[in-house]
Amino acid sequence: MEIKNILKTLGPGILFAGAAIGGSHLIQSTRAGATFGFDLLLLVILINLFKYPFFEYGQRYVAATGASLLEGYMKLGKWAVYSFFVLNIITAIVNAAAVTLVTVSLAANLFNLSLSTEVISLAALSVTLLVLFLGKYSLLDLLMKVMIFILAITTVITVIVASGKSTAANSVAPELWNTAGISFLLALMGWMPAPIESSVWPSLWALERKKQTGYTPNLKESLFDFNIGYIGTTIMALFFVCLGALVMFGSGETFSNSGVIFSSQLVALYTKTIGDWSEVIISLIVLITMISTILTVFDAYPRTLAGLSTLIFPGRNNNKFYWFYGIVMALLSAVIISFFSKGMKSLLDVATIISFLAAPVFAFINYKVITSENFPEEFQPSGFMKILSWCGIIFLVSFSLIYIYTRIFI
Repeated sequence: MEIKNILKTLGPGILFAGAAIGGSHLIQSTRAGATFGFDLLLLVILINLFKYPFFEYGQRYVAATGASLLEGYMKLGKWAVYSFFVLNIITAIVNAAAVTLVTVSLAANLFNLSLSTEVISLAALSVTLLVLFLGKYSLLDLLMKVMIFILAITTVITVIVASGKSTAANSVAPELWNTAGISFLLALMGWMPAPIESSVWPSLWALERKKQTGYTPNLKESLFDFNIGYIGTTIMALFFVCLGALVMFGSGETFSNSGVIFSSQLVALYTKTIGDWSEVIISLIVLITMISTILTVFDAYPRTLAGLSTLIFPGRNNNKFYWFYGIVMALLSAVIISFFSKGMKSLLDVATIISFLAAPVFAFINYKVITSENFPEEFQPSGFMKILSWCGIIFLVSFSLIYIYTRIFI
């Protein structure tokens, strides 16, 4: 692989990392460490491992066919397109509302805003749509690379410094295998490293990157880009668990359900370690990270739904669908936020649990696409990847059934 070609290819994997390092990392991974210490580190590694094939298949498909993974769904059958479409609408609206609420809570805390959460949310959603309308892919790509790099460096430094100040050694984690514990596990795994339906996103962004650079990467180059983003998000997830465990676990402090208070507590994890002088800087970095997530979410979900709509209704204008879904998502997100304005953790848990329960369906569809007779045999995954895929599907189904059982019988 030549360096110049790698540079032309890099982008979709970084965008994926930007989408992932938001709610699942800043919030859920940190909560995991703060509540259970280091006990969930292995689970974080396992869920990233078991989900890996289904995300990788999106990048593999576009490299092999020159089309997005959505085209693969259509070739598989209309049942796949309609199933993905319906589930995607549900997860898109709830997930968009969740990341927006986190972002506006951080903004309200940083700038000490006295406006209501609903008003700030409407302003944030309007600005998000405006940025995407004016800058489109190029601006999104540039912003993401800068934001993720800054947050990664800051978090690594904080964890290293915090390792010498931990209070976690003599602390005992609460019971995990009960209704509350299993609910949290699903909330953690639902967005870890990202919802599985986002496996489509890198294939869509890869096509945009191709338009931007005029270069068509091969499979090796495409997977290199994807692996940088995916491995990076996995490592960052582990660092966030460690951050919560080192700074908060055993301290007697628990995260608030209020978005503004939670945001203050999250920033305090860094400032307690680095020093009070860093509060404004850390607040800005965390806020920028969530802004990067909200930008990718509001670009990717409408882009996905627009692509599905043009498959269902051939000949229709994709851009019109894109903006239709973007505006509808923004409006419905504002409505949902109005009900959860004082319950950020509750909304996040609802969003992530829905994502996890839908994950086995998305995973199975992706596996069927990449192993179907319509997909070139020379690009199909190895035997190991196929085995890992089935292990992942069994893992996702098993935990979903355990959760359903606990909600009904316990």
